[in-house]
Amino acid sequence: MKKILTILTISTLLLSGFGVTAFSSEKQLLQKEEHILLNTPYIKDVDDRTSVFLKEADTYLNNPGRPVLPVIVKTYTFPLGTLIENVQCLPNEIHTQKISTNIEYAYTPIPKIADYTVKKTIEDPKIYSSSAWYPQSWFSYNVGVGLNGKDHVVYLTVHFYPVQYSPAQNLIQYTTKANVLIDFVKPKHQPMFTDVYDLVIIAPKSYSRSLQPLVEHKEAMGVTTKLMTTEEIYQDFDGRDEAEQIKYFIQYAIEEWDTSYVLLFGGMKGQRYWSWQVPMRYSNLDDASDWETTYLSDLYFADVYKYSGCLGYEFDDWDSNGNDIFAEWNTDNVDVLDMFPDVYVGRLPVRYRFQVKDIVDRIINYETTAYGSEWFNRMAVIGGDSFDDISWNTSTDYIEGQEETAHALSYMDGFDQTRIWVEGGDVQFTPQNTEEVLSEGAGFVLFSGHGNPASWATHPHANFSVWIDFGLKNISNLQNGDKLPVMIVGGCHNSQFDTSLIRLITQWPIALYLGEFAPKCWSWKFASEKNGGSIASIGCSGLGYGSIGDGPDPPDEIPESMPDGIPDCIQYLGGWIEGHFFEVYNDSGIDILGETHGTTITDYLNEFLIDWEMDWDDHENFHNLVDAKTAQEWVLMGDPSLKIGGYQ
Repeated sequence: MKKILTILTISTLLLSGFGVTAFSSEKQLLQKEEHILLNTPYIKDVDDRTSVFLKEADTYLNNPGRPVLPVIVKTYTFPLGTLIENVQCLPNEIHTQKISTNIEYAYTPIPKIADYTVKKTIEDPKIYSSSAWYPQSWFSYNVGVGLNGKDHVVYLTVHFYPVQYSPAQNLIQYTTKANVLIDFVKPKHQPMFTDVYDLVIIAPKSYSRSLQPLVEHKEAMGVTTKLMTTEEIYQDFDGRDEAEQIKYFIQYAIEEWDTSYVLLFGGMKGQRYWSWQVPMRYSNLDDASDWETTYLSDLYFADVYKYSGCLGYEFDDWDSNGNDIFAEWNTDNVDVLDMFPDVYVGRLPVRYRFQVKDIVDRIINYETTAYGSEWFNRMAVIGGDSFDDISWNTSTDYIEGQEETAHALSYMDGFDQTRIWVEGGDVQFTPQNTEEVLSEGAGFVLFSGHGNPASWATHPHANFSVWIDFGLKNISNLQNGDKLPVMIVGGCHNSQFDTSLIRLITQWPIALYLGEFAPKCWSWKFASEKNGGSIASIGCSGLGYGSIGDGPDPPDEIPESMPDGIPDCIQYLGGWIEGHFFEVYNDSGIDILGETHGTTITDYLNEFLIDWEMDWDDHENFHNLVDAKTAQEWVLMGDPSLKIGGYQ
């Protein structure tokens, strides 16, 4: 008999002690309170615009064409099953100030892909001609269900907007004091587990024998491991398709085995992009780029639950409108998603049985030999000029790839650092120089620029007619052997793992132009190269996005007590999430690969709340679409239970 978890969720989970909590009719309402104290905002007139700074700001509103205003982010965690009854975040004192010019507006996010048409941002007339306050409320909040380390929790994130702006009145109002009040009900029961598997490997039966050494190795390292074949899952679990059957099994593994890591060991069946060893899921979010409306998302398998104000939480099928189209967001429909990882998921998209042993040996050798190695304490970064700021109507001239990689390096104290840059680095960026440096081995590598499934590239400074690329052939030339880094790539489609030679026949000539003809995508080529490459790769399966400019502006005129202007390319989108990975690893001390990757996504979702109720007619004025996409498409090609730097 197949397990139908959507129907049996409540009874099964209550018996197991894990999930949906039964509340008595007399709920004990608790309250959490926090006082927020802020400095007075600093107002600076620059040319014909006004900039607003706040020392305590965690981020700034960044909706294209709309005012850039400070945001205070407060994230609270509660035990799984907690019910959030009411949330308030209200100012105690409100001050009003006249300003002389319009507050500056944010720029449009830019896909990190070649030949993308420049869309100059203009101020949104609906906002700037209105006397209403922007934003309309002092705060917004989101409740989600996810992992905090290995603990399943409820996340409540409050975004407080201490400055509001009325453009037609030339007024701002602000507060320096506010109170956060949260009314909640705690669950009465906490999980109890009998059988525990830290790691579950999902693979086709034909891979089983070759995977046994990996299972034995993980057990020897203290990681209890269970191998489940796709054939077993399809027999025992229902679902609308194979991907949903896999997801129901993952729910079962969490609830019955307290599983923290899931390794999807398998990709396409050879070059047949319509057939899979381990199934995929496509998100159907339209990012309004006129480029793509679907892309691969393994976050689907990690995001098992969503918050429920009635039951505490429930299974999230990524189809809230029930029309059998998953993760949909377009002019007509929207699926409201949780997106917080409830298990740490990685994929090794192996297509052929004969490749399994090499990948297994790669993981075992890394975890048993990397510890204490001199090469691991090196980090190499590669970057150039990503965007022509001036063409996008900005006053800045940042070399975005260098800014983003320098930001990542700032977290990696204790590592020998090599900057492979187009200007002013330790090594001049050329494909040959990069091959030589990476062939020496490193613990981490970061590329920041443009991409497609077959290549990564960037520009010399301010020379956007010239492309310098690092392609599949360059990866083949790497000779770093067992000195394998964790590699992160900023660019479009580098991790699109459904590429195929057959596309040259079935989708000519567009497959050639898009780079989708590659026998394996750039990131997987990196993570599976026989003579070197990386132990894992993280990157975008679809269009990756970046920001330009420096709002507020300019950095050199701000008083010392105030925050200086920070390049937007590291404050939002790809530049934020890529840099934050290294902050999570080195500053937070999280050295299990899947947890580092999943925590980075969780932090991104808390930093940039998604407004699922946005009016689609205003989609060009919202970051919502690309913020959601940034989290969904950030694929980990690697073992999520991997001990970064190996075991002692």
